[in-house]
Amino acid sequence: MASMALSQSVFSTPTSQRFENASFPLPSSMLKQSLVTFRSHSLSTHCKKIRSNVITNCAAPDSDSKIETPIELRYPAFPTVMDINQIREVLPHRFPFLLVDRVIEYNPGVSAVAIKNVTINDNFFPGHFPERPIMPGVLMVEAMAQVGGLVMLQPEVGGSKQNFFFAGIDKVRFRKPVIAGDTLVMRMTLIKLQKRFGIAKMEGKAYVGGDVVCEGEFLMATGSE
Repeated sequence: MASMALSQSVFSTPTSQRFENASFPLPSSMLKQSLVTFRSHSLSTHCKKIRSNVITNCAAPDSDSKIETPIELRYPAFPTVMDINQIREVLPHRFPFLLVDRVIEYNPGVSAVAIKNVTINDNFFPGHFPERPIMPGVLMVEAMAQVGGLVMLQPEVGGSKQNFFFAGIDKVRFRKPVIAGDTLVMRMTLIKLQKRFGIAKMEGKAYVGGDVVCEGEFLMATGSE
């Protein structure tokens, strides 16, 4: 009876307390069974902790981890205020001398920002230069003057494409070469307008990737039909 009571006491209490409540020495068979039960309990608890950690890591990933956005999705396209068809309705220039592809900001009679996509297919590259395609500086100035024309050739300004001329340039500086593959961003701003004489003075800057590549002051001669 004493042996049965001791056995029930050992196996009915928690494993960690069995050796504390039992009287020693224990029979060898009972000691082996107690050790097996204790090891099984410890291993089961350890496995549950591991499974819990795995489930937690799978269900709740680190909030600090970020998925990198593909490069083709990082940079938004330029807005379109005037497309090429609208530009052709204002400017008298045509191929191969229309050097404005899109207007991205427009304040009639005040300022305009436009772009010229410089590609290897532009007709000036085979001769300037065959081994190193660089956009000629005079064509950069011409492209900027055309943007100035978009500012001035409006009814409220009194301009007309039948009587619009590039009258002069001052303080022109070329800062960096413009090559095939670049996007030339040009801003032209009206500085002074003499309606009586039909003369407009403008300030222009051209950029590639945020860097100034060309700048200067422009004179436009405008008039009515």
